[in-house]
Amino acid sequence: MNTFRRQLSILVLGALVGVAAAHSQDPKHAYDYAKARETAFGKAADPRKAAREVKVDMSDTFRFDPAEITVKRGEVIRFVARNSGRQMHEMVLGTRKELEEHAAMMKRFPGMQHDEPHMLHVAPGKSGEMGWQFTRKGEFYYGCLVAGHWEAGMVGRVKVVDP
Repeated sequence: MNTFRRQLSILVLGALVGVAAAHSQDPKHAYDYAKARETAFGKAADPRKAAREVKVDMSDTFRFDPAEITVKRGEVIRFVARNSGRQMHEMVLGTRKELEEHAAMMKRFPGMQHDEPHMLHVAPGKSGEMGWQFTRKGEFYYGCLVAGHWEAGMVGRVKVVDP
């Protein structure tokens, strides 16, 4: 690997670690939803203020159930992700391109820790929740970015439609 790419990888890794620390979902580090930043796929929202709840099962078959969700633009969703498997799984929201890039990075750095409002890391037999407001119409995705899981097909689709 050339020096520039090595330095770039170190900078990106450092930035992700810093962002993870700044946006921890640990209750001791409550997230300020009023300051949620807009992304290409929406923004974090208080799950207690969700219009509806969507339960998502993650399993060791490397699939999400349901594999597709339809939401209305502007709707706040409380995702409740349950890991019914024996391996660690996660549910990460994003565009297809962002998730593919992140999955590639996770493959290169499998022990990397990351935590943002659009990510749930769920231990076997446990559940996690996140709130999200989809502010733009289109197709977005959720995937498990644990090394190898995305490549095995652990991806779901969110269709955002006009209300």
